[in-house]
Amino acid sequence: MKLPSLNIAQFTAAFPLIQGGMSIRVSTSALAVPVAECGGIGVIGGSGLPPEELHADIKKAKAATKGVVAVNIMYAMKDFYQLVMSSIDAGIDMIITGAGFSRDIFKIGRENNTPIVMIVSSPTLAKLAEKLGAAAIIVEAKEAGGHLGTDKPLREIFPPIRDVIKNIPLIAAGGITDGYEMAEMMDKYGADGVQIASRFVLSKECDISDAFKQAYLNAKKEDIVLTSSPVGMPGRALNNPFVRAINAGEDMSTKKCRQICLKKCDHHYCINERLMMARNGNIHDGLIFSGENTYKMNSILSVAEIFKQFRNQAESVYREGRGFCPAI
Repeated sequence: MKLPSLNIAQFTAAFPLIQGGMSIRVSTSALAVPVAECGGIGVIGGSGLPPEELHADIKKAKAATKGVVAVNIMYAMKDFYQLVMSSIDAGIDMIITGAGFSRDIFKIGRENNTPIVMIVSSPTLAKLAEKLGAAAIIVEAKEAGGHLGTDKPLREIFPPIRDVIKNIPLIAAGGITDGYEMAEMMDKYGADGVQIASRFVLSKECDISDAFKQAYLNAKKEDIVLTSSPVGMPGRALNNPFVRAINAGEDMSTKKCRQICLKKCDHHYCINERLMMARNGNIHDGLIFSGENTYKMNSILSVAEIFKQFRNQAESVYREGRGFCPAI
């Protein structure tokens, strides 16, 4: 059976898939545009970028596609509101946010006719976000890469949130690597769509070093671990020498830190610096965020090939979900 479209406020994605917004400079317009062209929601990772750089990349994306383009901005960023307003000024379709909770963002969204999509891991935050005006909710579980708001698996936390969110779309995120899992979350658990990040790292269009992608391809299940982050949340990453040092309690702080990126930072290392190292190919000293199930993936495909694979797999087993259906 054909999968339904994903309707978020005034925007419709023909295929109910959101590409996760990965910072820093992992998901840029180079990735977001082909995702949008394939009918999904392409997402630019906005955290850690200068507002003017983010503005330019959004303009580039919007000029290249008529599809839906969003930006992901962590509330933990010190320049969160500057990044939000720069994104809106550049014409972004919607804003996705998490790693903290902003009440003001919903007012900004209403004033600028820009839908706000909130990433949560609990029914309490989901209900609050809907009450404040969220256009959609993303439920992100422990299987996700990067910063985590829970230690519970997706199939445990999703149902109680589905039970309380009835009027806006609810999207499942964390550890989904193929179309069969996508169909499971939509058909069995009632998700209106899915968010997928790690699979798109292993795409031809993802603008990162070959060494980063090869680290993903080489990863075994036991290589994907939890580590600490200066943001104050645990993070899931590949267990390279840098992560082993952090987990052993070594001080990896930098004297060059200007304390300008995060609202709260424990300074035991510079996350922007370490993420950029990995993005540029230093897989020894960089921080390589990774989903829990990255080890299941063994190929680099084009974005179009990934969509074709997900579509064929999902529609071969999908029946009919019990998710959100907007009034006609």
